[in-house]
Amino acid sequence: MTAKTAHPCSTWVIPSLLAINLALTAGCSGRTTTARYAASNVGSSCYAKALPTAGEGGLAWGATLSIARQKSLNNCARYAGRSGGTPRTCKVVLSECRN
Repeated sequence: MTAKTAHPCSTWVIPSLLAINLALTAGCSGRTTTARYAASNVGSSCYAKALPTAGEGGLAWGATLSIARQKSLNNCARYAGRSGGTPRTCKVVLSECRN
C-alpha cells in the first residue's frame, strides 16, 4: 500500500482561510454595544431605555410610550441575560416622546 500524499494546495488553503476569518473577526471587535439597539422605525416617536443592575441594557422605539417602555424592558432582559447580567432587575430609566 502506498501512503496518500497531501494535495499541493492544502498546505496554504487552511492557513489562508484562518487568516481571512481572523481579519474579518478583528474588524468587528471594535464595535460598541450600541449597535445592538434598535434603530428608530418610521413613525416611531417614543423611546425608552431600560437598565439592569448588572449587564447590558436595552433601548427601544415605539409608537406610544407604553410600547417603547415594554420593548426596552424585553430588550434589557434579553441583553442582560446574554451578557451575564441580571435580567430580572431591569428598570426603565429614561422614556420620552419626540414631537
